[in-house]
Amino acid sequence: MKKSLLSIALTSLLATTAFTSTSVSAIEGLSANAAVVSQYFFRGVAQTDTASASAGVDYETGNFSVGTWVADVQDGLEIDFYGSYANELDSGFGYSVGFTSYQYTGDFDTEYNEVNLGASYEFLSLAYSIGTWEVEGGSDQDYDFLSVTAEYEGFYATYGTWGDEFDGDYIELGYGAEVSGFDIGVALIANSKELNGGEADESLVFSISKSF
Repeated sequence: MKKSLLSIALTSLLATTAFTSTSVSAIEGLSANAAVVSQYFFRGVAQTDTASASAGVDYETGNFSVGTWVADVQDGLEIDFYGSYANELDSGFGYSVGFTSYQYTGDFDTEYNEVNLGASYEFLSLAYSIGTWEVEGGSDQDYDFLSVTAEYEGFYATYGTWGDEFDGDYIELGYGAEVSGFDIGVALIANSKELNGGEADESLVFSISKSF
């Protein structure tokens, strides 16, 4: 089943790339992306048990950018809307502030809305988000998320931790490279029991993506 879904998703990625690359490049500031992962993880939490395909569109003007991204989460679609302001100083220090809204179709989940802050310098980057999960038929829950990432020549390591009314952390180690115009990646994700239904686990995830 996993192999079949992955084959379908790869075919979809190639078709989307061929169809979109010409039209997107004609509009200044507009870019698009398509990807397939062997299993979709978000901040250490498994969103699918099988392969997942995704695609997004972004528009950038100056230091401002907005975009949307859609992913298959088996029981529906995840549809994200986001925007940000980002800048890099002459010293090499970078910073950003933005927002993200996570929406879902089907029965997978409800809605998350958050403010995103980021900072980077040389090979290190820091991301911090403050958000609210809208609980259907119950009280909304607040959360925050902090991650630190180090990168070097395609290799990267990320530590992420949830806080406030959420709990759990994870470590992700990975490598990415460009092959024939496609970005190929592999990552090992080790998450805590809070993020994996009561038992800590490790997962190996493969990805292929294309930006145009």
